[in-house]
Amino acid sequence: MDVILLERVAKLGQMGETVKVKDGYARNFLLPQGKALRANKANLAKFEAERAQLEARNLERKSEAEGVASTLDGATYIIIRSAGETGQLYGSVAARDIAEAATADGVSVSRGQVRLERPIKSIGLHPVIVQLHPEVEVTVTMNVARSEDEAERQAAGEDLTVQDYDGFEFEEEVDEDAPDAEDIFEVAPDDDELALGSDDEGSADEASETEGDEETDKAE
Repeated sequence: MDVILLERVAKLGQMGETVKVKDGYARNFLLPQGKALRANKANLAKFEAERAQLEARNLERKSEAEGVASTLDGATYIIIRSAGETGQLYGSVAARDIAEAATADGVSVSRGQVRLERPIKSIGLHPVIVQLHPEVEVTVTMNVARSEDEAERQAAGEDLTVQDYDGFEFEEEVDEDAPDAEDIFEVAPDDDELALGSDDEGSADEASETEGDEETDKAE
Protein backbone atom coordinates (compact mmCIF):
# COMPACT_ATOMS: atom_id res chain seq x y z
CA MET A 1 0.00 0.00 0.00
CA ASP A 2 1.25 3.52 -0.81
CA VAL A 3 0.89 6.05 2.01
CA ILE A 4 1.73 9.71 2.64
CA LEU A 5 3.71 10.18 5.86
CA LEU A 6 2.33 12.84 8.20
CA GLU A 7 5.49 12.76 10.34
CA ARG A 8 8.96 11.28 10.24
CA VAL A 9 8.84 7.50 10.70
CA ALA A 10 12.04 5.61 11.44
CA LYS A 11 13.30 3.49 8.53
CA LEU A 12 10.48 4.77 6.30
CA GLY A 13 10.93 8.45 5.54
CA GLN A 14 10.20 12.09 6.37
CA MET A 15 6.95 14.01 6.60
CA GLY A 16 5.29 14.46 3.21
CA GLU A 17 7.02 11.54 1.53
CA THR A 18 4.99 8.86 -0.26
CA VAL A 19 6.26 5.39 0.60
CA LYS A 20 5.16 1.82 -0.06
CA VAL A 21 4.49 -0.38 2.99
CA LYS A 22 2.83 -3.69 3.75
CA ASP A 23 -0.95 -3.51 3.99
CA GLY A 24 -1.01 -4.88 7.53
CA TYR A 25 1.54 -2.33 8.76
CA ALA A 26 -0.49 0.49 7.25
CA ARG A 27 -3.88 -0.69 8.55
CA ASN A 28 -2.72 -1.73 12.02
CA PHE A 29 -0.21 1.00 12.81
CA LEU A 30 0.36 3.94 10.45
CA LEU A 31 -3.25 4.83 9.59
CA PRO A 32 -4.92 4.37 13.01
CA GLN A 33 -2.06 6.21 14.77
CA GLY A 34 -2.41 9.20 12.47
CA LYS A 35 1.10 8.81 11.12
CA ALA A 36 0.06 8.47 7.47
CA LEU A 37 -2.75 8.76 4.91
CA ARG A 38 -3.55 6.52 1.98
CA ALA A 39 -1.78 7.88 -1.08
CA ASN A 40 -4.39 9.27 -3.48
CA LYS A 41 -5.10 12.63 -5.10
CA ALA A 42 -7.63 13.70 -2.47
CA ASN A 43 -5.34 12.92 0.48
CA LEU A 44 -2.34 14.48 -1.24
CA ALA A 45 -4.30 17.71 -1.69
CA LYS A 46 -5.42 17.51 1.95
CA PHE A 47 -1.86 17.08 3.13
CA GLU A 48 -0.59 20.05 1.12
CA ALA A 49 -3.38 22.20 2.55
CA GLU A 50 -2.50 21.17 6.10
CA ARG A 51 1.30 20.94 5.73
CA ALA A 52 2.02 24.14 7.68
CA GLN A 53 -0.26 23.05 10.52
CA LEU A 54 1.29 19.57 10.59
CA GLU A 55 4.81 20.97 10.68
CA ALA A 56 3.91 23.29 13.54
CA ARG A 57 2.35 20.41 15.47
CA ASN A 58 5.44 18.30 14.85
CA LEU A 59 7.73 21.01 16.21
CA GLU A 60 5.56 21.35 19.31
CA ARG A 61 5.64 17.61 19.97
CA LYS A 62 9.38 17.51 19.39
CA SER A 63 9.90 20.30 21.90
CA GLU A 64 7.80 18.45 24.48
CA ALA A 65 9.76 15.25 23.85
CA GLU A 66 13.06 17.05 24.32
CA GLY A 67 11.82 18.30 27.68
CA VAL A 68 10.99 14.76 28.78
CA ALA A 69 14.30 13.52 27.38
CA SER A 70 16.27 15.85 29.63
CA THR A 71 14.72 14.08 32.63
CA LEU A 72 14.67 10.55 31.28
CA ASP A 73 18.03 10.27 29.50
CA GLY A 74 20.52 8.25 31.56
CA ALA A 75 17.96 7.25 34.20
CA THR A 76 18.18 3.84 35.87
CA TYR A 77 15.16 1.80 36.93
CA ILE A 78 15.23 -1.21 39.22
CA ILE A 79 13.09 -4.24 38.43
CA ILE A 80 13.04 -7.14 40.90
CA ARG A 81 12.59 -10.61 39.46
CA SER A 82 13.15 -14.21 40.57
CA ALA A 83 16.18 -15.83 38.97
CA GLY A 84 18.46 -18.85 39.29
CA GLU A 85 22.11 -18.87 40.37
CA THR A 86 23.29 -18.33 36.80
CA GLY A 87 21.21 -15.16 36.60
CA GLN A 88 18.57 -16.49 34.21
CA LEU A 89 15.14 -15.08 35.04
CA TYR A 90 12.13 -17.24 35.79
CA GLY A 91 10.23 -15.22 33.21
CA SER A 92 11.30 -12.01 31.47
CA VAL A 93 11.16 -8.21 31.47
CA ALA A 94 9.16 -6.86 28.51
CA ALA A 95 8.54 -3.40 27.03
CA ARG A 96 5.41 -3.03 29.17
CA ASP A 97 7.43 -3.54 32.37
CA ILE A 98 9.95 -0.91 31.32
CA ALA A 99 7.23 1.61 30.45
CA GLU A 100 5.51 0.98 33.79
CA ALA A 101 8.78 1.45 35.69
CA ALA A 102 9.42 4.82 34.03
CA THR A 103 5.81 5.97 34.46
CA ALA A 104 5.83 4.98 38.14
CA ASP A 105 8.87 7.25 38.53
CA GLY A 106 6.91 10.19 37.17
CA VAL A 107 7.77 10.12 33.45
CA SER A 108 4.94 9.05 31.17
CA VAL A 109 6.22 6.41 28.74
CA SER A 110 4.08 4.11 26.61
CA ARG A 111 4.93 0.54 25.71
CA GLY A 112 5.14 1.53 22.04
CA GLN A 113 7.91 4.02 22.79
CA VAL A 114 10.20 1.33 24.23
CA ARG A 115 12.50 -0.11 21.59
CA LEU A 116 13.28 -3.58 22.88
CA GLU A 117 14.35 -6.16 20.30
CA ARG A 118 13.69 -9.07 22.67
CA PRO A 119 12.57 -9.44 26.31
CA ILE A 120 15.27 -9.25 28.98
CA LYS A 121 15.85 -12.73 30.43
CA SER A 122 18.79 -12.28 32.81
CA ILE A 123 19.76 -10.14 35.77
CA GLY A 124 22.20 -7.29 35.21
CA LEU A 125 22.32 -3.77 33.82
CA HIS A 126 20.56 -3.54 30.46
CA PRO A 127 20.56 -0.36 28.29
CA VAL A 128 17.21 0.27 26.58
CA ILE A 129 16.28 2.92 23.99
CA VAL A 130 13.08 4.92 24.47
CA GLN A 131 11.75 6.72 21.37
CA LEU A 132 9.93 9.80 22.69
CA HIS A 133 9.48 11.34 19.25
CA PRO A 134 10.48 10.36 15.71
CA GLU A 135 13.47 12.69 16.14
CA VAL A 136 14.10 12.29 19.88
CA GLU A 137 15.33 9.16 21.63
CA VAL A 138 17.05 8.49 24.96
CA THR A 139 18.75 5.56 26.64
CA VAL A 140 17.75 4.30 30.07
CA THR A 141 19.27 1.48 32.10
CA MET A 142 17.22 -1.36 33.53
CA ASN A 143 18.81 -2.78 36.68
CA VAL A 144 17.23 -6.24 36.82
CA ALA A 145 18.03 -7.99 40.11
CA ARG A 146 16.74 -10.56 42.60
CA SER A 147 16.59 -8.06 45.47
CA GLU A 148 17.15 -4.40 46.28
CA ASP A 149 20.48 -5.32 47.87
CA GLU A 150 21.65 -7.08 44.71
CA ALA A 151 20.49 -4.12 42.62
CA GLU A 152 22.75 -1.83 44.67
CA ARG A 153 25.68 -4.22 44.25
CA GLN A 154 25.11 -4.42 40.50
CA ALA A 155 24.96 -0.63 40.29
CA ALA A 156 28.36 -0.57 42.01
CA GLY A 157 29.76 -2.81 39.29
CA GLU A 158 29.55 -6.25 40.89
CA ASP A 159 28.75 -9.24 38.67
CA LEU A 160 26.27 -11.46 40.52
CA THR A 161 25.95 -14.22 37.96
CA VAL A 162 27.60 -17.61 38.47
CA GLN A 163 30.18 -18.28 35.76
CA ASP A 164 29.92 -21.32 33.52
CA TYR A 165 33.13 -23.32 33.96
CA ASP A 166 32.63 -25.61 30.96
CA GLY A 167 35.88 -25.65 29.05
CA PHE A 168 37.85 -24.06 31.89
CA GLU A 169 41.28 -25.67 32.26
CA PHE A 170 42.17 -26.52 35.85
CA GLU A 171 45.83 -27.00 36.75
CA GLU A 172 46.48 -30.51 38.02
CA GLU A 173 48.15 -30.67 41.41
CA VAL A 174 51.15 -33.02 41.48
CA ASP A 175 52.06 -34.90 44.67
CA GLU A 176 55.86 -35.23 44.65
CA ASP A 177 55.77 -37.93 47.37
CA ALA A 178 53.41 -40.17 45.42
CA PRO A 179 55.01 -43.41 44.11
CA ASP A 180 55.62 -43.82 40.39
CA ALA A 181 53.27 -45.98 38.40
CA GLU A 182 56.17 -48.38 37.69
CA ASP A 183 56.53 -49.01 41.42
CA ILE A 184 52.88 -49.99 41.70
CA PHE A 185 52.20 -51.85 38.48
CA GLU A 186 54.41 -54.35 36.65
CA VAL A 187 55.62 -52.81 33.44
CA ALA A 188 54.83 -54.90 30.36
CA PRO A 189 57.91 -55.84 28.27
CA ASP A 190 58.31 -54.18 24.92
CA ASP A 191 58.42 -56.02 21.57
CA ASP A 192 62.25 -56.32 21.51
CA GLU A 193 62.28 -57.94 24.94
CA LEU A 194 59.57 -60.37 23.88
CA ALA A 195 61.53 -61.31 20.74
CA LEU A 196 64.74 -61.81 22.75
CA GLY A 197 62.90 -64.03 25.20
CA SER A 198 61.60 -66.18 22.36
CA ASP A 199 65.17 -66.67 21.00
CA ASP A 200 66.44 -67.72 24.43
CA GLU A 201 63.66 -70.26 24.80
CA GLY A 202 64.42 -71.65 21.33
CA SER A 203 68.15 -72.05 22.17
CA ALA A 204 67.32 -73.86 25.40
CA ASP A 205 65.08 -76.29 23.56
CA GLU A 206 67.81 -77.04 20.99
CA ALA A 207 70.34 -77.66 23.76
CA SER A 208 68.00 -80.13 25.46
CA GLU A 209 67.47 -82.02 22.22
CA THR A 210 71.25 -82.26 21.62
CA GLU A 211 71.88 -83.63 25.10
CA GLY A 212 69.15 -86.20 24.55
CA ASP A 213 70.73 -87.39 21.29
CA GLU A 214 74.17 -87.77 22.93
CA GLU A 215 72.75 -89.91 25.73
CA THR A 216 71.01 -92.13 23.19
CA ASP A 217 74.28 -92.68 21.25
CA LYS A 218 76.12 -93.68 24.44
CA ALA A 219 73.42 -96.14 25.33
CA GLU A 220 73.75 -97.82 21.95
